[in-house]
Amino acid sequence: MSAIETQAGSAPTSLPIDYNKRLMLFTGRANPRLAGDIAEKLGVDLGPVVVKTFSNGEVYCRYEESIRGADVFIVQSTCGNPATGVNANDALMELLLMIESAVGASAHRVIAVTPWFGYSRQDKKSAPREPISARLVARMLEAAGADRVLTMDLHAGQIQGFFSKPVDHMTALFMLTQYFIDLGLDDLVVVAPDAGRVKLNKKFASEIGAELAILDKERPAQQVSEIAYVIGDVRGKTAVIVDDMIDTAGTLRAAAQAVHDAGARRIYAAATHAVMSGDAFVNLTAAGFEEIVVTDTIPLAPGAPANIRVLPCAELLTDSIRRIFIDDSVSAVFGGENQLF
Repeated sequence: MSAIETQAGSAPTSLPIDYNKRLMLFTGRANPRLAGDIAEKLGVDLGPVVVKTFSNGEVYCRYEESIRGADVFIVQSTCGNPATGVNANDALMELLLMIESAVGASAHRVIAVTPWFGYSRQDKKSAPREPISARLVARMLEAAGADRVLTMDLHAGQIQGFFSKPVDHMTALFMLTQYFIDLGLDDLVVVAPDAGRVKLNKKFASEIGAELAILDKERPAQQVSEIAYVIGDVRGKTAVIVDDMIDTAGTLRAAAQAVHDAGARRIYAAATHAVMSGDAFVNLTAAGFEEIVVTDTIPLAPGAPANIRVLPCAELLTDSIRRIFIDDSVSAVFGGENQLF
């Protein structure tokens, strides 16, 4: 008898365990409303967790019930939220501590659901002696103990390569295109705000049956943009300027002016992430858009212009979370068309 064979009456070589998987959903203070919408669609309650900031600025968190053996999903865009008093760096630190706490509490898996991935624009060196901040954030999430990351419309595809753990990349493209299809607009032209957005805008235009135009943009300084001219025909047409985010809206304002000067009849804007910092609301009001369409990956700050339309993304994220939990294909949600770079 070989050494690996089991003699009659001896103990088995493995221990069968009846393991029932548990999904637990938690949120930080960056976007609790989105987390609540996801919880409602999943049919679960948000897990109890204490998250607060001490008087000296340090962040603290503690789970208030056992999470041992559970798949823990932490919903936390790394953005600020005036309603809860956190800024982007607070949100990032809070996410890291929630991951670390879950790992220390023996969670089976910890999944960071961060629809808006902060520092994503700093994905390469544009000048000497500056950091690749997006890579650092990826390393921090992995060092804290995240088993995988669920995110949406990254600023650049190479960010996925900063991770050694799985990254599930969602896109709001089909939500946004369906919205414009439902509007029933005529003579549409999709306008890429710069060369880096051409592939996304080409797909957007294909989905809604529109033509494509491109803006020639230069950045003389950070968060400053200049539009030289429009490549393509927009005269007498309805233009839709599509980007992945709206931050100070300086680019959008300059883009709207360039498209208007080129003869566009009506101008819309669409973006996944409504960062809206600095003079964003002033710029958007002055730009003269018919409508600005965004999603709720980032909570919209008070005082937003009335022509901003916010599309909910909880359904999309809920489907992805459910698929991760049951080990099903996430890319199948988009038919494999969620790599838009």
